[in-house]
Amino acid sequence: MRIHELAKELDVKSKELIGVLEEMGYSGLTASSSVPNEAVPRLRASGGKAVPAGKPKVVTEEPLAPARRKPRAKAAKPATKAPAKPQPETPTESPAEPEAAAPEPESAPTPEPDVESVKIARGSSAKEVADKLGTEPTALIRKLLELGQMVTITQSLPDEAIELVAGEFGQPVEIVAPEEELEPEDDDLDPERMTLRAPVITVMGHVDHGKTLLLDAIRKTDVVSGEAGGITQAIGAYQVRHKDSEITFIDTPGHEAFTAMRARGAQVTDIAVLVVAADDGVMPQTTEAIDHAAAAGVPIVVAVNKIDKPEADPMRVRQQLAEVGIQTSEWGGDYEFVDVSAKSGDGIDKLLETLLLVAELQDLKADPGATPRGVAIEAHLDKGRGPVATVLVQQGTLRAGDAVVSGAAHGRVRAMFDEHAAPVEEAPPGKPVQVLGWSATPGAGDDFRVAEDEREARRLGHEREARQRAADIVAKRPVQTLEEILAEAAREGEIADLNLVLKADTRGSLEALADALEKLSGEEVRVQILHQGVGAIAESDVRLAQASGAVVVGFNVRPDSNARQAAEQEGVDIRTYRVIYEAVDEIKQAMSGLLTPGEEELELGRAEVRAIFQVPKAGRAAGSYVTQGTITRNARARLVRDGTIVYEGRIASLRRFKDDVREVQEGFECGIGLEDFQDVKEGDVIEAYEVREVARSL
Repeated sequence: MRIHELAKELDVKSKELIGVLEEMGYSGLTASSSVPNEAVPRLRASGGKAVPAGKPKVVTEEPLAPARRKPRAKAAKPATKAPAKPQPETPTESPAEPEAAAPEPESAPTPEPDVESVKIARGSSAKEVADKLGTEPTALIRKLLELGQMVTITQSLPDEAIELVAGEFGQPVEIVAPEEELEPEDDDLDPERMTLRAPVITVMGHVDHGKTLLLDAIRKTDVVSGEAGGITQAIGAYQVRHKDSEITFIDTPGHEAFTAMRARGAQVTDIAVLVVAADDGVMPQTTEAIDHAAAAGVPIVVAVNKIDKPEADPMRVRQQLAEVGIQTSEWGGDYEFVDVSAKSGDGIDKLLETLLLVAELQDLKADPGATPRGVAIEAHLDKGRGPVATVLVQQGTLRAGDAVVSGAAHGRVRAMFDEHAAPVEEAPPGKPVQVLGWSATPGAGDDFRVAEDEREARRLGHEREARQRAADIVAKRPVQTLEEILAEAAREGEIADLNLVLKADTRGSLEALADALEKLSGEEVRVQILHQGVGAIAESDVRLAQASGAVVVGFNVRPDSNARQAAEQEGVDIRTYRVIYEAVDEIKQAMSGLLTPGEEELELGRAEVRAIFQVPKAGRAAGSYVTQGTITRNARARLVRDGTIVYEGRIASLRRFKDDVREVQEGFECGIGLEDFQDVKEGDVIEAYEVREVARSL
């Protein structure tokens, strides 16, 4: 709980509460600071006054107080201000007032369920937030000023500022994406129209464990041959028919760089198929896939693949998965295991039957007559057909000619195709289709829905785009107060930036590559993605890179002729890749080059002081014997006495008998003079060394 929230609850000023906390020994607090946990019950018990640490009062009952009081304070304050004036004019009623007022604290909890949080879009301006909270913009700006944030009426507010000022006005809020705030409510779902729909299955697992080959065996197609390095690099959705039932599969890439895409796949699925190779067993991405499925709350069916291999050991896989909480039903657990071979086709029918059985237990239903909506699984820019999106229909029936909106993209369904590129007139719930007719490529994972008409779809798209732009601006402005801005500027002076312009063939690949590269950022070197987009590398990308000193990175795309020519003229580095981990490794090496060199100490030699001589005009000199290595004039040196360093500096003079020399090797005697140091004693050890710069890596 923050200080301003507790002050609101106790009906005291934040400044007064901060003073009370300082009396209790808590210093350096502001209105937005958290109240120490141990101080909360004492402050509630005392009504906001200082209480010694040894006197917590009524702790067992008071934690329930804020849940009762907070909603009442918001609703009751405006209502009680008006009748407060006439009460003194009716003295005859005053004896009854305590009795009338007494029940109010007990009856206050009843309006609590009516207090609903207000949805406010990320990146909303101060005026928009004020409208949502039902207050004047000037009052909101004044309140923000009291909290240390200076904003204008049209300035977009960061999430923290919105939550903070809403708390000051006693209104719970929910920060949502720009498209969520503008979504119409799903009030047209009819329980009587609900029918069974095709289950949506996500295939997950470690790289090279045979996920795509398994789907090949299921849908009798060949996708692997077209993949660079044998790794799936885009999300695809396919529907197959088994025993008069349809099953929808989402193929999520298994490489670790696609973690974000895999997580998104788990969020739209009904059942997760975890593919584990019988010869490899449980690998790092296997446990990642389990975590994503668990976070999405979907059941897991384990497909133990590659059982046809001589070294296959399905029982070892079961044992390893049992150790991470996935125990087979054969051993009394809750998870179904099916042994399969994607290569020979063994066990495929049993796997499909198991999936249908698990889906039947879930009783998956949808309303085909509702307003169509769903999720954009993948989107890319096709040279001949324009923006194309693979969408999964979740409610309603999508038909050709429908006006659609997804994120900032909008349009009319010009044509639909299934996974076999066959035209489709309508798509019921659970069916994935490719949709043509978008104004731009939707974001992978964005919701889509049908609008009333194309004009409404265009309006929603433009409004979302404006909101998203404002949200992006806020996201790029990480600090607001002067102290934070100065601290950030001081830090930026020490951080090396690697600026990048990213282009990829699909939206999903682009997001995965950006996510993988941003994770390389550290305390000394930071990845700054200046621009990212779908499609070929254009001249505008090269110009941006030239102006900002960036590197252009292309994934499965090539520069056009204009971009290539501009890059040669301006000296811009364009790097293209077909396998994502190669891009990540090379960028990592480039970032290592931006690290400040490290220092490495190289010992040159040691000499033991055996006598002290007084040299005219030079002071004391140490008659020494070189016991190891070479002592060099002007080298760095330290004097060690009884294991303790008493001097660090340089060797100012070095002599052999009466001659000045540059160096003295092991086994010879010499006279050593230290720079600005005379307190040399017999038995001291002089160590000569040099410091070299060495390249560091991430």
